[in-house]
Amino acid sequence: MQSQLFRYFHVTDARFGVLTNGLVYKFFTDLEHANKMDERPFFEFNILDFKEHHVEELKKFTKSSFDIDQILTTASYLKYTRAVMNLLSGWMKTPSEDLVRIICGEVHNGKRFTPALKEQFTQITKDAFNELVAEKITERLRMAMEPSQNTKPNLVPEQESDVIQTSPEELESFHIIRAILCETIDPDRIVMRDAKSYCAILFDDNNRKPICRLRMNNPSKLALGLFDEKDEKIVSLKTTSEIYKFSTQIKKAVTLYLSSE
Repeated sequence: MQSQLFRYFHVTDARFGVLTNGLVYKFFTDLEHANKMDERPFFEFNILDFKEHHVEELKKFTKSSFDIDQILTTASYLKYTRAVMNLLSGWMKTPSEDLVRIICGEVHNGKRFTPALKEQFTQITKDAFNELVAEKITERLRMAMEPSQNTKPNLVPEQESDVIQTSPEELESFHIIRAILCETIDPDRIVMRDAKSYCAILFDDNNRKPICRLRMNNPSKLALGLFDEKDEKIVSLKTTSEIYKFSTQIKKAVTLYLSSE
């Protein structure tokens, strides 16, 4: 299919080509040689696995925003940024000898790069990469766990009920959900709205966009309500940490809302 698109691109005036299997959309242009489609796409969009900045890039292809020069400028940045990310990802798993030599020279100046030193610093480099990533993840989780102005225990009219109290289990669950979603959306878009029978976790504080529901008024009987389109499926929990098992479903709910923006 890509070879067929390659031939079409060459004989038309089009500046962009799109190849899709219905799930992943690959966007091509001619950054390397004029009027010759690049072999690698400058942008990919997976409709089941994307982040907010991917949506922003996709919006540039809408009729109201379409600007060839702007997209071509962005295309160059996206393509080479992705290439660098792939290179760094490969180095994290298997650092190249050249990379290890450079790092060793910077931190162990004056010593000859022997096979023993190469073996030692290859492992050190891998460990340092992994530790750096772990530190970044911990930092993101800490940010997600910080108290937010969007934590809103609600009050109901006195004639209906007493003041609603948000339980420790609900607060802990709210922070877990923010941690799960912190790489998908801005945590401030995740809002907790407590009610009498359940505690709703909402997208953009919109009760028509529920992410999930916490049913935890009874600490000995914890439950989580998950949404598939409009329907709620309630699952029992032994502890709040079991919410992590349902990360995929929670992310899917948010993905549906992002796709409709």
